[in-house]
Amino acid sequence: MAPVLDVSNLGIKFGGLQALDDFNIQVRGKEIVGLIGPNGAGKTTVFNLLTNVYHPSRGGIRLTGRNTQGKATHEVTKYGIARTFQNIRLFKSLSVIDNVKIALHNSMKYSLLAACLRLPSYWRQEAEATALGMELLSVFGMEDVSAAEAGSLPYGAQRRLEIARALATNPKVLLLDEPAAGMNPSETADLMRTIRDVRDRFGVAIVLIEHDMSLVMGICERILVLNYGLIIAQGSPEEIRNNPLVVEAYLGQQGGD
Repeated sequence: MAPVLDVSNLGIKFGGLQALDDFNIQVRGKEIVGLIGPNGAGKTTVFNLLTNVYHPSRGGIRLTGRNTQGKATHEVTKYGIARTFQNIRLFKSLSVIDNVKIALHNSMKYSLLAACLRLPSYWRQEAEATALGMELLSVFGMEDVSAAEAGSLPYGAQRRLEIARALATNPKVLLLDEPAAGMNPSETADLMRTIRDVRDRFGVAIVLIEHDMSLVMGICERILVLNYGLIIAQGSPEEIRNNPLVVEAYLGQQGGD
């Protein structure tokens, strides 16, 4: 099976600083991959490159077989990649369902005139989007709060809503940036079940950045370790746990903070 995400020799400089160098990864469908390392190692830089927020100094990215070089972020999203953020970025004054529907705008085909005049095509597609949004919310047990303001939700629920919104773009690859940040152990355990459920229900590959080693070791099938912009190790959770380079650079630092 061809990889859904194929990254080769990726690198980027900020001024004279080499923030990432010779980064390579292949992710196959329905795979869960962890990206770990100390703060400042370059993990979020990788996500910004994969979504074309940053443009690499060297190397290439192929997403579902297509070269993403020179594409805008919204074009890359159409190719099949979506992400969440370390700092939750919801439209907090909008309802829960409207947050999900915003991510469906690419699939809506009615014209501006139809929207202004509230023609049947507008109402039909809005109803379809609402139904799809509610279906996504039901995966996360959030259909009962669909009318609530997003900003009024508990922290863990806001995290789940952000994942639901990302899934609304119908991605092949889902990037999760520290999804367990700020969660207690019970919420983290729920998140682990949610991530597995998302992978199985939607057939999506997942790449996650995370400092919570119980989550990373418990859910990832493969782990890459970054340090100073370089991959210093990769392998199964057991291989990473017992790698002396990783222990010295990261695992021995109590979560890298």
